[in-house]
Amino acid sequence: MRLVRLASALFALSLITVAAPAKAADVICYNCPPQWADWASMLKAVKVDLGYDIPFDNKNSGQALSQLLAEKANPVADIGYFGVNFGIKAKSQGVTQPYKPEHWDEVPAGLKDPDGDWTAIHSGTLGLFVNVDALGGKPVPACWKDLLKSDYKGMVGYLDPPSAAVGFVGAVAVNLALGGSDADFSPAITFFKGLHGNEAIVPKQTSYARVVSGEIPILLDYDFNAYRAKYTEKGNFAFVIPCEGSVVFPYVVSLVKDAPDADKAKKVMDYLLSDKGQAIWTNAYLRPARPIELPAEVKAKFLPDSDYARAKSVDWAKMEAAQKAFTDRYLAEVR
Repeated sequence: MRLVRLASALFALSLITVAAPAKAADVICYNCPPQWADWASMLKAVKVDLGYDIPFDNKNSGQALSQLLAEKANPVADIGYFGVNFGIKAKSQGVTQPYKPEHWDEVPAGLKDPDGDWTAIHSGTLGLFVNVDALGGKPVPACWKDLLKSDYKGMVGYLDPPSAAVGFVGAVAVNLALGGSDADFSPAITFFKGLHGNEAIVPKQTSYARVVSGEIPILLDYDFNAYRAKYTEKGNFAFVIPCEGSVVFPYVVSLVKDAPDADKAKKVMDYLLSDKGQAIWTNAYLRPARPIELPAEVKAKFLPDSDYARAKSVDWAKMEAAQKAFTDRYLAEVR
């Protein structure tokens, strides 16, 4: 059974550019990519402390949900990791089951499903991840509207909003900052039209390496990716919270309905919210879901609190409800 399951998992993952080890997996997590949110360090720690092998998986949130839906009658994965809007969709489409990990009670109410179908493990602030050296002497942009200038033609990237959670978060951030609402995404549509006129780059997968290499000089992305580059990569990198404002976005985990290894998956989810697990996220420049202060040496590497004051929390349930209407407009008017 384990060999059949692993073969099915590796086949499914290979369809979406997955790098999985050629050995038996104890737990399968969809959308746990090594270059995103430092899942590489987290899964290594899980192996050391729990003894479980979890393959890397390079899906994005939308791809993970699509795979879970395709496998609904015969689940392969045990855990799904999503942007919160896709966690809400996963519950509504019946591919998750309730589980409240240890320390669940300490996670603020707005960051967890009341039934336990999804629980935030960390959050990030959306802004501009900039490879300063790749700008060719041009100034680091300070505002969303700066990205529409001809100076940045062919330099700006954002992940595909219909597919990737960070892509939709970028749309929400731009839309609210430029005067829109959950009922009106016209400012975001106009903005993305302008970006496409400026030869925007629109990948579907996490593009950290493409920014580090200079292929994408400016990416709409999270602070944790920008700080990781700034403090661990060779080069000159910056993170900008645009002058018009931005948003904070939580990422969540869910126990897959009828997960083949549910008991092990539950222990992994407990670990992600444990003191040690939350500390690993802070070391990767993520805000923990539990009300834990960032270590002083980590906080010193962040932008000042005055910059973060421009980043707001929003009602992501409302934004998830508005996502289809935005996606339909984006596909019809932009892409």
